[in-house]
Formats: sequence, C-alpha cells, structure tokens
Amino acid sequence: MPDPRHAPSGARLTQDWRLLVAVFWITSMVEGLGVSQIFALLPSYLREMGVPEADRLAFIGLFSSLIFVVGAPLVPLWGAWADKYSRKVVIVRSAIVEAVVFAGVALSREPWQLALSMLLIGLQLGNTGVMLAGIRDVTPRARLGTTIALFGASGPIGFAVGPVIAGILIDGFGWTLPWVFASSAALSVGTALLVAIGSREIRPEVVPTGRIVDLAFGALRGVLADPAVRRIFLIFGVSYLATQMSRPYIPVVVEHLAGSGPGLVSAIALVAGTAALVGGIVSPLGGLIGDRIGFQPVLVAALGGAGVVLLLMPIVPSVAALALLAVVLGASTATVSAMVFGLLATEIPAERRSTTLNLVYLPLYAAGIIGPAVGAGVATAAGVAGPFVVGGVVFLLGAVGILVRRTRTPDRPVGDNVVAIGAGFTPEG
Repeated sequence: MPDPRHAPSGARLTQDWRLLVAVFWITSMVEGLGVSQIFALLPSYLREMGVPEADRLAFIGLFSSLIFVVGAPLVPLWGAWADKYSRKVVIVRSAIVEAVVFAGVALSREPWQLALSMLLIGLQLGNTGVMLAGIRDVTPRARLGTTIALFGASGPIGFAVGPVIAGILIDGFGWTLPWVFASSAALSVGTALLVAIGSREIRPEVVPTGRIVDLAFGALRGVLADPAVRRIFLIFGVSYLATQMSRPYIPVVVEHLAGSGPGLVSAIALVAGTAALVGGIVSPLGGLIGDRIGFQPVLVAALGGAGVVLLLMPIVPSVAALALLAVVLGASTATVSAMVFGLLATEIPAERRSTTLNLVYLPLYAAGIIGPAVGAGVATAAGVAGPFVVGGVVFLLGAVGILVRRTRTPDRPVGDNVVAIGAGFTPEG
C-alpha cells in the first residue's frame, strides 16, 4: 500500500507545468499591481482626505506598516492548511480577499476607513509561498532555476504596471483615485476565477498529518532551527527592511521635484514603475550571474549598490535622475530575491521544502511592519530624506557583513552556497 503522506506521481503529471506557471504568474502580477497603486497613490489619497501636511509623513509610514500587521501571524497557518488540504483553495482565497480589500480602499473617504482597509490587506497574505511550492513540485529540475526566477519577476512587473496604469487612467482619462482602486478589485476577481478554472490541485511531495496549529508551529520551528535557512531569511529581511523604510516616501520625493499638480501620478509612475519593471527583467539575470561567479560577490554588489542608491535618492535634482536611481535599486533588490528563491527551492530537503517555501515571505512581512514604522519616526524627526539615509546604511552594513565574514571563512565547495551566503550575518557562523 502506498504511503498516504506522499502525493501520487500522477497528480503532477496531469498538470502542465507551463500552464501552472502562467496562471500563478498572472495572479501574482495582479496582486503586485494593486498593492503598488496603494503605495504610489497613498500620499495623494491622504491629502485628498484632508490629512494636514505636518502629519502626512508620519501617516504614510504608519499606514504602510498596517499592510502586514494582521496577516503575517496567519501565514504559517495558511501554509500548513495548504499542504494538508488544498493549495488551490488558499490561492483563490487570497485573490478574493484582495478584491474585497481593494474595493474597501476605493470606498474609503476618511483616514480611519483607509487605515482599516489597509489593515485587512494582510489577510490576503500567504499565497506567494504556496504558489512557489506548487511550481517547485511540477517543474522539471532542469528548468527549475529559470522558472522560479521568471515567477519571481511577476511581482516586480506588477509593481511596475500598477503605477503606470494609474498614471494613464488619472492623467490621461481623468479617473479619480477610488476608481483606480476599484479597477484593481475587478482584476483580482478575475485572478480568483483564473486559478479556480485554469489550474489543478498540486499536492506536496510529503503531505503532512496532524492538527493545523501543530503543523504551523512545527514549520516555524523547523525554519528557525535550521542555521542555513535562518541565515538566508536574515539576508532577505535585511534587504526588505531597508526597502520598506524608504519605499513609502519615494512618491513624496517625486512630489517635491514635480509639484503636486497635474502630471504628478505620471511622474510617480515613471520612477516607481520603471524601477519595478527593470527589477523584474533583471531578476532571472541575477540568478544566472550568481551561478557563474558565485553568490557572495553578487550579494555584496546588490546590497552595496542599493545602499548607495538610497543615500543619493533624496538629493537628486530631477525626476529623470530619480528614475535612473530607482532602476538600480529595483535591479539590486530583485537580484537578492531571485537568489533567495532559488537557494531555498534547490537546497532544502524534500520533507521540509514545501513548509519552508510557504514561509519564504516571513522576512518581508516582518520588515513590512518594522520598516515603515521606523521610517515614519525618522521622517517625522529628520524630514523625508531620513528614511533613505537609514535604509542606505542598513543595506551597506549587510554588504560589509558578508565581506568581513568572507575574509574570515575559508572557501567552501561549490555546492555549499547556502552556508556561504548566510555566513556573514551570524556570529556563530
């Protein structure tokens, strides 16, 4: 009798991996599109709601941190539920929730209503890791690295498309901000239908047994107890902490350069959209370079480049120069993300792979809460340049940490990339 914990191989053979990747790619892209519009348009939306200029910088950071507060603690539960019962249901659930949330943002007319809607965004979390695990289980091993990098590009491309579409609709067709958010809600309904109709259930190689709460805590313990995974997660967290400190204030820098009149949304789209688009394009290239010259040099270059860019962003003289810096920032952060995804997908043992991939965004969620909150405090005390300076220093410290540890650690074998990458971040090595 076959082991009931293992999914039958036929379950994978009935799903064309290319179709699954396409469905999940569109789903992830639409989610990034909607969230990016909230980030890009939040400063303007708060002004329309009558938030005083003296309070707006603090509101921007605090409201941005609300996105992850409710949902982050539930991510392990969703991952365990997906592995035990249905990945497909969890992904559809996220798309439906994001449609409701985007509709709530569109209907908000007071700051407290907007805050409540953004707080509920967290309930849509938990789908990306599940999609990544499903892709890992059906994709041929020879195509895995490229496929995961391509899927990783879906979010950045969504973040690029979102502000661009908003700029066209607002500056070109005279749409209001609420109607832009409502259109994102409609697209999310479409992705829920797409996943429900266009994909099949993909069970993990090892199907867990036991209570969902026990499985969730067991997954967390397994991730946190593994030094290699813990170090990779720390790299991811450092990158996103610096990014989340500064990202909410990029539209404010654009506003200072372009003014608050007509064309502002298009200028924001140029900066935020171009950076995200290039990040998406570079994501597969980053993985290829890492394979050829080693992960440590690429990580140092990506973290160091991002740090320098953040330090320069608040002092550039034009929107065009800001857009150029944003391109470098997007490429750097996408490179870090691509290597993290690839390492976790290929180096983690099969019995822990699915649970680890389900939790791959925990560092992002933690950074998404801490980063904007810290950014709000720094911006209130030091002005809009403050979050960029602090974020740049965090990036540079990460790069220096890898370099220092690399000089103290003998060269590792080629296949030992997981330990080598993380070695610079923990004193125990």
